[in-house]
Amino acid sequence: MTPAIIQDWHAVPAAARGATLALGNFDGVHLGHLAVLRAAHAARPDLPLAALTFEPHPREHFRPEDPPFRLTLLPAKARALAEHGVATVFALPFDARLAAMPAEAFVEQVLHDSLGAKHLACGADFAFGHRRGGDVAFLARQAEARGIGLTVVPPVVDEGGPISSTRIRRALQDGYPDRAAAELGRDWEVRGEVFHGDKLGRELGWPTANILLGRHLEPARGVYAVRVALSDGRVVDGVANVGRRPTLGGDPVTRLETHIFDFSGDLYDQEIGVRLVRFLRPDATFTGLEALKAAIAADAAEARRVLGL
Repeated sequence: MTPAIIQDWHAVPAAARGATLALGNFDGVHLGHLAVLRAAHAARPDLPLAALTFEPHPREHFRPEDPPFRLTLLPAKARALAEHGVATVFALPFDARLAAMPAEAFVEQVLHDSLGAKHLACGADFAFGHRRGGDVAFLARQAEARGIGLTVVPPVVDEGGPISSTRIRRALQDGYPDRAAAELGRDWEVRGEVFHGDKLGRELGWPTANILLGRHLEPARGVYAVRVALSDGRVVDGVANVGRRPTLGGDPVTRLETHIFDFSGDLYDQEIGVRLVRFLRPDATFTGLEALKAAIAADAAEARRVLGL
């Protein structure tokens, strides 16, 4: 299910106005974000539920030289939000003009005039406007002055502390997709279009579906037990490698190569979602193709064991 995605806040359809509105970047749509969605709905269950986010992520705008860091790109984010009741996603284009908008103008022009928000919900650390000039105390005053309700949601905390997108990114970069999944409420997924490689996996007896990480975060390089969401709706099991193929001389960009167990079919040019379940071992360089082939066989056996096959 995909909600309506509205990117032009100057031209909001009448039917999308007047919602109860969850505010945030929602990268990953993790358990903390879900608490904000629940609070927005609980405050005004009589209203449709909407979410307001920014695209690109403000960090991508201000620090374009940073390595990719996104947990979810907009289509996947919108689908995850829809699964939790969001009918409309306002994905406002974050550009120099929006970055320069004062916080009060954002409340007046965007939230009040254009979106007609009736109630707002956000995390306690939400900040907005030029140089993040508006915090939740400012938002509370501005919303009250316009007859808009506000619910400020405390962080969702587990034994590791507050759940955040930053913490989930760190878990993935450290090779703990299972920890990330506990904080996301689901396995982390990289979506991409399967491209034609050099067919070496097929020659080795382990054909792979290859996708690029694109703007997704690069997790720890190495081998993973995975589940793969196919375009026809099936979810199948496999083993995947995140890396640059050092044994074969190295690639300029990181690719995600997935061997799907007991599968035959053509996936080229189709979008798949690879869900990281467990990190099995770090990336390694082997002495030759036979050693590589033996390692892949051992990895596949371990992945089957981890996935309960």
